[in-house]
Amino acid sequence: MTCPDHHRPEPPSRAHDDAVARLTAARAAAADPVTSPHAGAPEPVRHALERAVDGLTAELLELSHDLHDDPETAFTEHGAVAAVRDLLARHGIGAEVGVHGLGTALRATVGTGDGPTVALLAEYDALPGIGHACGHNVICASAVGAFLALARWLGRDGSPGGTVLLLGTPAEEGGGGKETMARAGALDGVDAAVMLHPFAHDIADHPFLGRRQLEVTYHGVAAHASAQPHRGRNALDAVVLGYQGVAMLRQHLPDPDRVHGIITDGGQAPNVVPERAAARYYLRSQHPDSLRDMATRVQAIAVGAAAMTGCGYTLTWDPMPAYLPIRHNTTLAARWAVHQAVRGRTVYPRGVVPEAETGSTDLGNVSLRVPSIHPMLAIAEPGTALHTVEFAEAARGPGGDRGVTDGAAGLALTVADLLCDADLRAAVAAEFAADGGPVDVPSFFD
Repeated sequence: MTCPDHHRPEPPSRAHDDAVARLTAARAAAADPVTSPHAGAPEPVRHALERAVDGLTAELLELSHDLHDDPETAFTEHGAVAAVRDLLARHGIGAEVGVHGLGTALRATVGTGDGPTVALLAEYDALPGIGHACGHNVICASAVGAFLALARWLGRDGSPGGTVLLLGTPAEEGGGGKETMARAGALDGVDAAVMLHPFAHDIADHPFLGRRQLEVTYHGVAAHASAQPHRGRNALDAVVLGYQGVAMLRQHLPDPDRVHGIITDGGQAPNVVPERAAARYYLRSQHPDSLRDMATRVQAIAVGAAAMTGCGYTLTWDPMPAYLPIRHNTTLAARWAVHQAVRGRTVYPRGVVPEAETGSTDLGNVSLRVPSIHPMLAIAEPGTALHTVEFAEAARGPGGDRGVTDGAAGLALTVADLLCDADLRAAVAAEFAADGGPVDVPSFFD
């Protein structure tokens, strides 16, 4: 008997990351601050909302820490949504849980019922095995904080007409909760949607890629792999050919488009020609049309692999809703940047941080229905990657705590700007229309 031969993996080179860090620092030093030509809410309103957030700090940090300490994955966020509901109840605000087709979705409303309607979106799902390594506890607490601050202001003397809606949106990490909710009417009558996302930099409008999922199952013919291999049709060969074809496609994709996959079934025993094998792919692109084009090319590869091996196949697109790329409303994002400057933050414009360093989110589906923002909020040191232990630690540390209060203030002030400034609302709507207006998301890939 021979002993196993163990070798550690070779650590990845830091050369590229170091070069990116130098480039980002140089761009940041040369970047002009993000400004806005719009007045937004009056100064007394801004001060009142910031004081309201300050008064909520202890409760918001408790919520953030509770979510972080008890992470719940997609569609199982029962403790998180209960914690939000209970906090709202302590402030005299009722909330519906189990709305818009999802048991862990939440909806609460404050305001006058007339005028514009703005939605605050709160994510609270965690990642399997690594908890809140994407900082959704910060997202949730900051949205709830903004909602409670606005609730104290709306309806008082001097406040404008308008409605603010808090939507608790489950399952961003792979489940597409926002798309499910949107199809069930969650965004009906909404004029704009706002949320933030923790990161290692403050950015007004960092791009996020659209994402589609493809499950490929090949159906072969089993046979003895030594005695009678000619009687078999090898489903694993089809998977391998398809995987290699996708790898060759990568050379011809524009940056930052991505495609990556895994083999989920490769057969059961080496001496049996596999009669079933399967793979799962994620396709990502920065434009909806190019994502649709990539899907056509990957499907052709998958079908061709079946033809080359004599196998049958089953293609399953998007077992969970597809994510479309974010369409940022830069007019509204500029108001966020102005308010964060008051909090002592320097918000970078798009292009300072390399745009290839990004992922996907179901907020993209919202942003193609109504004007939306999804600014990045620095809670960790530059270079700290999302979905890591280090980022999870930052989400409950001093950076995450400051992010909760800065984020709550920034969201509240941005919503107040929309409610108070008719010229801003018109400019936000005009930009959205110029970018193509609302998209019929459910039928986009038909």
